[in-house]
Amino acid sequence: MSEVQGLPKVPRDADNSKSSSIDEKLNEKSDSASVVDSVHGDVYDDVRDIDIGEDGKERPIETDVDVATRLISLEDDPTLPIFTFRMWFLGLGLSCFGAVLGQIFYFRPQTVFVSQLFLQIIAYILGRVMEEIVPGPGNPIKALQMSDTWFWRFMNHGTFNIKEHVAITIFSTTAAESALAISIFAADDLYYNIKPNVGVGIFTLIGSQLIGYGLGGMMRSFLVYPTYIVFPNLLPTVQLFDALHRGKGIFAQAKRVKFFWLIFVGIFVWEWFPEYIAPTLTGISVFCLANRKSAWFTRIFGGAAGNEGLGMFALCLDWNYVGSGGGSMGALFTPISTQLSLYVGVVICIVTFCATYAANTWNAQTFPFLSQALFTEDGSDYDQLLILDDDLRLDETKLAQIGLPWFAPTQVLYKLGANLAIGATIAHVFLWYGKEIIEVIKKERRGESVDPHRALMKVYPEVPMWWYGAVFLASFAMAMATGLHLWFSTSLSLVQMLGACMIPGSPQANMYFTLYGYNTLSQARGIIRDLKMGQYTKLPPRVTFTVQAVGAVVGGLLNYIIMKVIITAQREILLDVQGSNVWSGQQVQSFNSDAITWGALGNHLYAPGGRYGIVPFAILIGLAVPVPFWILHKYFPKMGANKVVTPILCWTLGYLSVGINSSVFTTFCMAVFSQYYLRRYRPRWFRKYNFLLSAALDGGTQVMVFVYTFAVGGGSGTVRDFPHWALNPTGNPDYCMRLT
Repeated sequence: MSEVQGLPKVPRDADNSKSSSIDEKLNEKSDSASVVDSVHGDVYDDVRDIDIGEDGKERPIETDVDVATRLISLEDDPTLPIFTFRMWFLGLGLSCFGAVLGQIFYFRPQTVFVSQLFLQIIAYILGRVMEEIVPGPGNPIKALQMSDTWFWRFMNHGTFNIKEHVAITIFSTTAAESALAISIFAADDLYYNIKPNVGVGIFTLIGSQLIGYGLGGMMRSFLVYPTYIVFPNLLPTVQLFDALHRGKGIFAQAKRVKFFWLIFVGIFVWEWFPEYIAPTLTGISVFCLANRKSAWFTRIFGGAAGNEGLGMFALCLDWNYVGSGGGSMGALFTPISTQLSLYVGVVICIVTFCATYAANTWNAQTFPFLSQALFTEDGSDYDQLLILDDDLRLDETKLAQIGLPWFAPTQVLYKLGANLAIGATIAHVFLWYGKEIIEVIKKERRGESVDPHRALMKVYPEVPMWWYGAVFLASFAMAMATGLHLWFSTSLSLVQMLGACMIPGSPQANMYFTLYGYNTLSQARGIIRDLKMGQYTKLPPRVTFTVQAVGAVVGGLLNYIIMKVIITAQREILLDVQGSNVWSGQQVQSFNSDAITWGALGNHLYAPGGRYGIVPFAILIGLAVPVPFWILHKYFPKMGANKVVTPILCWTLGYLSVGINSSVFTTFCMAVFSQYYLRRYRPRWFRKYNFLLSAALDGGTQVMVFVYTFAVGGGSGTVRDFPHWALNPTGNPDYCMRLT
């Protein structure tokens, strides 16, 4: 939800005169040079005509055109070589590194992702090193005896350029995302004692990873090309590329690079404190310090440990959870309207969670406050194999003896919110942007819509549509060939419910429905995101297609190998509800619980009249959520109801159902500071440094997490705990009462 803010962001009554004039200039001039000239200077100039408002001061970044022309450079050099030795060497090497690290993170107590910014920084450092040490025309000292041939130009043509850097980053980032198929293989191994044939596993991985690329690529004309499609979380990455490789103002550029490295080194040093030396800094709770014996204080104000509490008003000084790498919305780059909707939803989440538990709804007080596992009616662990037959299908006789499983109610509310968001998304887009989307698509087809970056990209050969079609068909064939004789769905929602309806009683079938439904959407979004990055940075589309496809295959293969190693070594810990401070099976537990409840027990638990029948019905309820806001804005336009992002509001109903929640209040404060104060009242600093700050904080933190994991966190096989002291207590780090 947070990745694509693809619609106009300025209120209908706002003054768009400046942006309109820019639009007119862009539409009047279609050639690349004219488009660049129309913005009057480079992004890094201290002041440009395009930045100045009617009052003579720099105006805030407000519209999609502002983002495209005022935050992102329009500079390009089509002659830069890309498929070089160092691109392939570093691309493959960092893909292996990212895939291993990403799979390790998959089995962590708190879900942490390998940051794209981290891989981007490592790629730059290594690229510059190879520029200095690899023989070739680009290295005069080493190339004294070398002729200027294609081979030596391939080895080292000269300066490590932005297009090599972008290609390496996309290559490695794609591989670093843990493949969803791993969840199936891990669940099969841990809960069903099934170990799939290696060949079947590998082809399933490749097919499931690439099938979404075909669909995403075929929809690029209206999901990538237009200016109105904006990916806010790409802005720190793109601005860092520009800072490292572009910029006409050399002095100003040096200041930006120095700023980046100071923040990067500073956060790398600081993160050792909340992550290792002083975990209390992950969540400082005044309330828990005042009352260490209250279970309710833990539930409401605790949150520094996994599945501890809701983290209300806690102060988090760990960027690993505040920043984008830890699953946050991204305080420094996600638009304020989206974040305000999220945090209003968080307040509703806190109230709803507490009210549900206090009222003992769904037998709440029998189970842990926050949990992803399944339980029996008395609160003990639910053994799913006791209700399945030898073919791993539901046995009604056994079910009658064992009984239906229970979720912790907070997990039910998470599922309820997710389904509310599905309905709300459909209605929200239809009501607010239906006419505009149709008009934009018509303009795109008529060739009337001109994006300045898209205009520059026209010098590069486009990926033929049949390439994407061939990838889709080949991936589909792999799915069929590996024995997945299921109805194939590429729906954007409701995937698990479709599987439960079409092949009832089978958790295995449901897992594969999820794989080829949800994962297809996720991978399609991935290639759309990377094609947009390519458009922003002027990377040829065929290069993007190549490196993402190879990265997905390399990453999937290494995911499989590392998954097998970790499960073999940490099996008992992964099966434990709490896990350890280093390893946890919480993601596999959640995936397996959904497969059982939707696949084997969907007709019992989610049917009308079932215990959780409200969950699928929430989709219909969600359709009605945006309507009151739309009506309110129609009759009272000054109230700002058009700024409420109802899908986000619904989705956050279960936002705090898992993990470490102490970062929410801190993230909110940073969002207001960055996206409201800096964006509105310090627009020049915001344009030049805000996204660079986000990149430095994420990058330094991810480097620290990697070093920590293998140095003392158990990644190398041995955990070296820091001695206990005041800021590293036994029990919960924030001194809240331990409930489990």
